[in-house]
Amino acid sequence: MDKKIKQYYQLKQKHKEIEQELTELRSDILNHCTELGVSRLEVGSYLVKVVLQERKEYDDSKLYEALPDPEVWRLLSKADSSKIASLLKLNVITEDKIKDTFSIKNISLLQVDKK
Repeated sequence: MDKKIKQYYQLKQKHKEIEQELTELRSDILNHCTELGVSRLEVGSYLVKVVLQERKEYDDSKLYEALPDPEVWRLLSKADSSKIASLLKLNVITEDKIKDTFSIKNISLLQVDKK
């Protein structure tokens, strides 16, 4: 068991290092694409795509004020985007009721594929 715990620890450390390196590379690639003003780039045998995505970030207190019904709030318990989207689709709540409870955050997703 000692070996397994040691190996687990070492792998977690490598995982952290790899995540950090990926973050830096992602940032460099996104900056390069931004400087060129492109969302699609072919480099050697690789195809790079930058996909823009909008995400709603909800404010718990504003959301609670907009949805004072304890039954609805019990379904949420906190501002969870996927739960809110489900309640909107089911018409339990309306978009108009929560229009001032979130801010839009633009996210750049990076996809790198081999041609």
